Amino acid sequence: MAPENVSAIAAGRPELICLPLTGEDVLNEALERASVVAVGPGLGQSAWARSALTRVLQSEKPLVVDADALNLVAEGPAAARENWILTPHPGEAARLLSISTDEVQRDRLTALDRLIERYHGTIVLKGAGTLVGSSSHTPGLCERGNPGMASAGMGDVLTGAIAGILAQCRDPWLAARAGVLVHAIAGDAVARGGERGLLAGDVARELHHCVNL
Repeated sequence: MAPENVSAIAAGRPELICLPLTGEDVLNEALERASVVAVGPGLGQSAWARSALTRVLQSEKPLVVDADALNLVAEGPAAARENWILTPHPGEAARLLSISTDEVQRDRLTALDRLIERYHGTIVLKGAGTLVGSSSHTPGLCERGNPGMASAGMGDVLTGAIAGILAQCRDPWLAARAGVLVHAIAGDAVARGGERGLLAGDVARELHHCVNL
């Protein structure tokens, strides 16, 4: 992460190991040690962010790509690859396809197919009825989740869930489907106390119960 963010993250979540990316050599070392890389949440779109993303994309590591990384990928050119999972919401999907968000929402299955065709890998098209697709599988539809989950940071939690499962199973299709499901189940569990005011942190705290069901 950017060096200026380390102290704030470490203060709030002391269990996390925070590595300040002070140069390309530090990032290269981190990539060598990683089995899976999640990139995008909190990345920003600065010159530093672009440089870091370029180096991550050059690696052969399995990737989970979200948030600002998707927006930077949309600016292109980024080669398609099989070992990444892209997790766009409708607005990000629209930028990746150079169409409007309304077009994505009018025909989500077609948008999913177009994302798979252009970027390959596994695609998670988030939203009410999240879709999971790849070129070699019939699309999956998640019927769990609730409107209270439409809040800031919820997609970041999903990215972490998918990346954590991917590191264990090494199967992008399985990791994407399982991550989407447990994330939605966790959101529904938290929403039993009411959907209004549901926070991403609430879902993150519930996740470990859901993955151990």
